[in-house]
Amino acid sequence: MILPETTPSHARVRAAARATYIAFIGSGFAFASWASRIPQVRDRLHLQPSELGLVLLAIAAGSVVALPLSGPVLHRLGSRRTVTVMSLLLVTGLGVAALGYLAGVLPLVAGLFLVGLGNGAWDVAMNVQGARVEQRLGRSIMSRFHAGFSLGTVAGALIGAAMVALRVPVTAHLIGVAVVVGVVVPTAVRRFIADHDDAAGDEAGSTGSWTAWTEPRTLLIGLFVLAFAFAEGTGNDWISVALIDGYHVPATVGTLGFAVFLAAMTAGRWAGPGLLDRYGRVAVIRVISILAVVGLVVFVFGPSTPVAFAGAVLWGAGTSLGFPVGMSAGADDPYRAAPRVSVIASIGYCAFLGGPPLIGFLGQRFTVLRALTAVAALLALAALITGNIRPLGDKTRPAD
Repeated sequence: MILPETTPSHARVRAAARATYIAFIGSGFAFASWASRIPQVRDRLHLQPSELGLVLLAIAAGSVVALPLSGPVLHRLGSRRTVTVMSLLLVTGLGVAALGYLAGVLPLVAGLFLVGLGNGAWDVAMNVQGARVEQRLGRSIMSRFHAGFSLGTVAGALIGAAMVALRVPVTAHLIGVAVVVGVVVPTAVRRFIADHDDAAGDEAGSTGSWTAWTEPRTLLIGLFVLAFAFAEGTGNDWISVALIDGYHVPATVGTLGFAVFLAAMTAGRWAGPGLLDRYGRVAVIRVISILAVVGLVVFVFGPSTPVAFAGAVLWGAGTSLGFPVGMSAGADDPYRAAPRVSVIASIGYCAFLGGPPLIGFLGQRFTVLRALTAVAALLALAALITGNIRPLGDKTRPAD
């Protein structure tokens, strides 16, 4: 649904777009900064793959707790205040994890749970704002906001690689990141626009926070997002470990492989609007699903590290548009965007809840590198149900 250019003014919408980019970039930067130091945290705590998977589960657990509540929270606070509060909660958790891992696993898990708790509602709120800006501008730009997230992850991964190479302690690195994100993001999101135009949105938000769980289309989009979230999250959590353990590369090279994966995802998301506007959501997603599967096979079974890097590029590009397109599909009706995006994100984040321990336990039995083949099955499922992301009111689009 494309809304007419009334109020807010076009200039305010453009300012809100810039603020939304900063929110996405900050979220990605914070996450990748932590992910870039996972191998060092693992080594200090002497964690086996299955144990590391359970530790990583803490972030997903925090997000899964937060996500079902994010619809009512957004209705009460709005996207601007929700991002402000949750970004501060996330950086607090990052600081706790940065200090806590020096003492043991339990303090680390507590910090990571807070990271996930803040991330869950922050994610829904910035996606609702992104969909609102997208509708106001009349262009399919949601994937570019997610490209901002990916750009933040690339920056976080590259800086993380530099920190590893320079032997900067994990604690100093992550506390520095927490301070930067905790200042920049709350300042930027003051330029967000209202999540809806009038009282109709208030009524929809108050009555729809839980009924969205009964909508078949919303639930199927949630399953679609889960598949792509699993593919993306597995790359985020395990790609550097898989390179280090499977291809026997140094830690710095493993972190650079993570950065290559993120760079490919960023490029795919930046190119996404032109492809989506020209060919439609369904056709584009079906093609890139195949690309992601090919990339996974190349990454897992490649004969050398350069080939594995090529696979990481295809894997990253192929998973780039699934999550943002799912968010746009859930927010097609702006008055129901908050509850629907909350439901979709809640289902999608189950991939982050189940993914780390699944890959960890499979990695314990078959090696982490071989365990990554599990991602392909879910991507095949996503391709089968892609028709549900077709825009509302656009049932006969030829390109789809």
